[in-house]
Amino acid sequence: MEQPPYRDGAGKALADYPRPSVAVDAALLTVVPGEECLSVLQVQRAEGPGGNPPAGWGLPGTFLHEGELLLDAVQRCLREKAGVDGTRPRQLHVFDKPNRDDRGWVLSVAHMDVVRPELLSGRIEEKTRIVPADHLGILPYDHTAIIRQAVETVRASYELAPDPERLLAEPFTILQLRIMHEAVVGRPFQRDTFRRLMEPQLVGTGRTTAGGRGRPAELFRHKQH
Repeated sequence: MEQPPYRDGAGKALADYPRPSVAVDAALLTVVPGEECLSVLQVQRAEGPGGNPPAGWGLPGTFLHEGELLLDAVQRCLREKAGVDGTRPRQLHVFDKPNRDDRGWVLSVAHMDVVRPELLSGRIEEKTRIVPADHLGILPYDHTAIIRQAVETVRASYELAPDPERLLAEPFTILQLRIMHEAVVGRPFQRDTFRRLMEPQLVGTGRTTAGGRGRPAELFRHKQH
């Protein structure tokens, strides 16, 4: 027997309610070797009407297609707009202020990921850039707020646990770990305090660094989850 069309308590069907467009935006964070700071991937926005110049920079984003999963939309926009593949974005927050987008009523389901810089080697150079997360420039919509929330989330995790996003390749020394944490968090750590906090959460490899100046340093790896 065919089911009657859905009606809510007010007698309205789903189509009777105004619905926003749904978009996804991706904050892709990394630490570029030699720059020693947390940075974010930005893409050049498309040309304006009538062949006008590109409208500045922003986060990779796109509108959700019919029947598409949010994660698939994020990975699609990273691949098509930035030339980046192989990421594992996770949901960060829904940005839903009715006036957040001057094109209309648009919800953004913001996602984030933290990746090693080598994953960005295939990016489209002329249409992307990697900028320090504390010096973003002028961005559209609420992209600045998205990045700030992503940065706060990552920095909080690096205060207490050793390299939770696995930016360092194993094995590594405590010094290498501390330098990475200082780059992510944006401030120095006291050397002995940092070692006392992090070393119990690591596994010693029984090996040390070879060559170089000074005493050999012990090498560590992450504990398996």
